[in-house]
Amino acid sequence: MQEDRGKRIYIVMGVAGVGKTSTAKGLAEKLQIPFYEGDEMHSVENIEKMKNGTPLTDEDRKAWLQKIADTINNVQHKNGAVFTCSALKERYREFLMDQTQLSFEWIYLYETKEAIRSRMQSGKDHFFNPELLQSQFDTLEPPAYGIHIRTDKTPAECIDSILKEIKKPKIGIIGLGVMGQGLALNMADNNVSVTVYNREIKGVEEDIAKNFSDENKEFYYFSWFKDLEKFLRYLPWPRNILLMVKAGPAVDSVISEVLPLLQEGDLIIDAGNSHYLDTQRRISELEEKDIHYLGTGVSGGEEGARNGPSIMPGGSQEAYTRVSSILESIAAKDKNGDACCTYIGREGSGHFVKMVHNGIEYGEMQLIAESYHFLRFYMNLSIEEIAATFSKWNESLDSYLLEISVDILQRRENGELLLDLILDAAGQKGTGGWSTEAALKYGVALDTITTAVMARNISGEKELRTRASELYDNKKPRNKISEDIKEKLFGAFKLVQIINHAIGFDLIYKASEENNWNLDLSEISRIWTNGCIIRSALMESLVERFKENPEKHLLLNPNLIQETETCREDMLEVGTQAMAAGCPMPVTASAINYFLNFTSYQTSANMIQAQRDYFGAHSYERTDKPRGKFYRTHWKMDN
Repeated sequence: MQEDRGKRIYIVMGVAGVGKTSTAKGLAEKLQIPFYEGDEMHSVENIEKMKNGTPLTDEDRKAWLQKIADTINNVQHKNGAVFTCSALKERYREFLMDQTQLSFEWIYLYETKEAIRSRMQSGKDHFFNPELLQSQFDTLEPPAYGIHIRTDKTPAECIDSILKEIKKPKIGIIGLGVMGQGLALNMADNNVSVTVYNREIKGVEEDIAKNFSDENKEFYYFSWFKDLEKFLRYLPWPRNILLMVKAGPAVDSVISEVLPLLQEGDLIIDAGNSHYLDTQRRISELEEKDIHYLGTGVSGGEEGARNGPSIMPGGSQEAYTRVSSILESIAAKDKNGDACCTYIGREGSGHFVKMVHNGIEYGEMQLIAESYHFLRFYMNLSIEEIAATFSKWNESLDSYLLEISVDILQRRENGELLLDLILDAAGQKGTGGWSTEAALKYGVALDTITTAVMARNISGEKELRTRASELYDNKKPRNKISEDIKEKLFGAFKLVQIINHAIGFDLIYKASEENNWNLDLSEISRIWTNGCIIRSALMESLVERFKENPEKHLLLNPNLIQETETCREDMLEVGTQAMAAGCPMPVTASAINYFLNFTSYQTSANMIQAQRDYFGAHSYERTDKPRGKFYRTHWKMDN
């Protein structure tokens, strides 16, 4: 059964006189598979009608199409065959596919009516009456899928064009939002044959796939569908299906729709921001049905999708190998020209790594935002001075997020800073919060990332904050800030950035250990050096640093300790003065607390353990006894 599905039936279609026979014969010869002439399967009655200039009816074609279908089913060659068949109407094509269980490749040849009529008038060996040409064009329903080849070149050139299209890796995309469209165009740029589908909701989402194909037809050809069953049916087996739909129930809904139409060996690639535990569940459920599933993180936003994102696939190694040429071709390239895409690991590791990427992103965005806020409202720098400061910092940091922040600071609308017209209530899509949940699960301190998430939460309480600011008169600096603090701010920024990354990578390392994912932190750093949102000079340096110390916490890396020590006092000074002045610096403050806790030989946790044992009999370990042994105390002193 699997061998039959692997057979490819190539049907060269189009109106009479367009060059189907010569093209199909040459194609079959190149592919070294049998050739079958569809016209030879017409009945004597049909041939007489066409010779006499009488158009065939659907009833006339019924037995003819059945004979072609029967012949297709009887093809013995393991690699399939090439057929000619005008297949002018969509229902004719559907009939042929209904009657078989093989993989079809439709090759639609087309040319102007005038050019075809000229060919017919000079031809002698075909029974078709040139007077019927108009009826052929009247009947023709060009397919919105398959390979489209204009026959204004020599047969050999047309065959070469077809072979190039046949050899292209093929993929179908479900979901044509901004990211889906960007990835489709990116794939087309990189010689991938893309079929697109988008659902139809009357008055909300109508003709999305068709319009996308039409808007780009000057440079690309996209097969398009608005019927999911047809979309899946016309994708060659084994099918590669990329989902670009909203994470959560929507993904499960699409899977439940496509699953009855899938076959053993088909592959679903979830390129949205799905929760890694959902991905693990889906992988397990689909494995039972012999369907592959890749949970694939994609970072880079709209620009990255179109021009080269960072891609993080996790799941089946076999499945990744099958589509690696597609994913690596569309990914951003690192400084050595290698794709910012790699096989991450088993189960939901790809989406886990993308989740932590977004967590680090949350922390760095908040760090930039609070630094801007401090410079503007507590140090009274102008917008131009802040933009220049960030630009200066970025000469060495080379941070994408800093780069776009400079652009934001320079954007004006009717002479007014656009930033001042944006409500200070930040949204989120869940990945930051998921990182916090994962940190609790794996026992990792996630201070900066969790704090960044909470800062967004409190920003959303605009009305409450407005009332509170009036009640507590928190509108101007309370303490004077020293003159040299601006110079210290850069050092503080650098160290908080390092701590934020160290926290994120620590979570990846701990999850990898617990799940036996064997994640390569150096390789993850490498694919984050371009295409993704958190690309920076720091990320470039981490590639080698993790190679040198792959199993150590980043803050223990010898090459970072000196840099950390240099910036330590700057971070403490900035955090202390900013908060004393009344400026909220949540990520900076959390980085300070994390660093002080992480570097403390003695913490306050012994008091917590004593308290837990006092009220809950939880027991504790002792400093004067071996680790792993637990003790209890009756704490209440008897009078």
